[in-house]
Amino acid sequence: MLPVVLLQFATTVIASIIAGLIAGMPALYSALLGGLCCVVPNGLFALRLFSAAQKSESVNPMTFFIGEFIKIALTMALLGAVVWLYRDLNLLALVAAFIVALKSYIILLFRH
Repeated sequence: MLPVVLLQFATTVIASIIAGLIAGMPALYSALLGGLCCVVPNGLFALRLFSAAQKSESVNPMTFFIGEFIKIALTMALLGAVVWLYRDLNLLALVAAFIVALKSYIILLFRH
């Protein structure tokens, strides 16, 4: 899971730089925040699964489902907070970087 989270962070940074070059600093910040709204919950979810797998007992499927629920709720809360609190928001940059971060795992499929 760590390579996926790192790749999501890298694509978020690249998408943010591109948005900043095209539309200026508010777009750069919007894209960075949009990508982080995907990367942070995924990183926490991966950490939760990793810690559950390291325990001596077997991994319970409920760990996955509860973690997935928390990940989705945290993603929605972070997106809502960014939209509500960031006044210079560029919505297109935010959504584009969020989608790029979500779909960046496709790059790993073509790695081999």
